[in-house]
Amino acid sequence: MLSIKNFSKSYRGGKRAVNNISIEVKAGDIYGFIGHNGAGKTTTLRAVSGVLDFEEGDILINGISIKKDPVACKKVTAYIPDNPDLYEHLTGIQYLNFISDIYSVTRTDREIRMKKYADLFELTPNLGDLISSYSHGMKQKLAIIAAFIHNPKLLILDEPFVGLDPKASHTLKTIMAESCAEGSAIFFSTHVLEVAEKLCNKIAIIKGGNLIACGTTESVKGNQSLEDVFMELIDE
Repeated sequence: MLSIKNFSKSYRGGKRAVNNISIEVKAGDIYGFIGHNGAGKTTTLRAVSGVLDFEEGDILINGISIKKDPVACKKVTAYIPDNPDLYEHLTGIQYLNFISDIYSVTRTDREIRMKKYADLFELTPNLGDLISSYSHGMKQKLAIIAAFIHNPKLLILDEPFVGLDPKASHTLKTIMAESCAEGSAIFFSTHVLEVAEKLCNKIAIIKGGNLIACGTTESVKGNQSLEDVFMELIDE
């Protein structure tokens, strides 16, 4: 579903943010991408989503290069950045309809999915309100609903649990697991290592732009907790 091949990214001044990383995310995977602040997680996720251009390596989504055909890649992808920028002059329902229109979601499908996810995240009573009146957590919930509205094959999530209350976090974890059980794939970053250990079947750890561990969760952590392994690896 997602193939990151020898991806590197440098910024102005020659600063190397990500250095020659390769990751394979298959259908059904919940793939955790972890690392300290500034390790290169957001840079990688933004490149995968098509938001950030890059010169070295390639990124394939469903066998298609994000460089050669970004529109085709984005049709089957959903991306939630670490700080979602929503159109605050719209109401929640207007925003969801706007996203549905972009992805050509039928009227019947959008209504079913809006009701399902808005009810699950307890946002239904607020869909008629302006997004500018939403709290941070409500905006995060709306961004999550919008991400699932077109039934994407690949979800790219940057710290998706930030701002969510415990019940909403549990709801999101359940939806992520259900989505991947139906054949989608999820590639997401998180600082909550307990969540990654319990939820993910695969893990990649990045440090200073370099991939230092990658594979199934069990093979990465061995007989230790993921937190212990992470602390050992980043302290080396």
